[in-house]
Amino acid sequence: MSKTEVKKYIKSLERGSLEALVMDLYSARKEAKEYLEYVVKPNNKEKLEHYKAIIINEFFPKRGEEKMRFSVCRKAVSEFKSLDPLPEFLADLMLCIPECASEIADNYGDMWEQFYDATENNFEAAMTYINKHGLQSVFQKRIDQILHNCESSGWGFPDAMWDIYYDYSDKDDQ
Repeated sequence: MSKTEVKKYIKSLERGSLEALVMDLYSARKEAKEYLEYVVKPNNKEKLEHYKAIIINEFFPKRGEEKMRFSVCRKAVSEFKSLDPLPEFLADLMLCIPECASEIADNYGDMWEQFYDATENNFEAAMTYINKHGLQSVFQKRIDQILHNCESSGWGFPDAMWDIYYDYSDKDDQ
């Protein structure tokens, strides 16, 4: 079914039927409930903290071993992004992934290649978004800390992270 067909169907409904459809959707799907609650009562800070907790738990769980599943972290960012938050809040969450990963790398020393690749990819995505929205000055202290945390790692990881930084650092001033 296409969006056009759905739109046509929605236009054919009377107000009461449309309300019933929205409420059924609200009850049937967790994602729809979360989205509708956010639309009715947007709270960027609360949602940001919820999704940050998911990411932080992957790297620094309160109990058990860290799992460091970047897929879970990317899903958290994707779900938050689907709520259409303010750019500063989305950039904050995006930066949380390389921030936690660089802290793990600093704490534990050398990691595996896929870990470094995923960290670099997430750092580049965050820097791209931050640069696009002119937010580098807002996040510069955290970016500096990420780069500092990478310095103790091997395998060219610090160089790759600095290269990403330099690719975007001058563009914010233009």
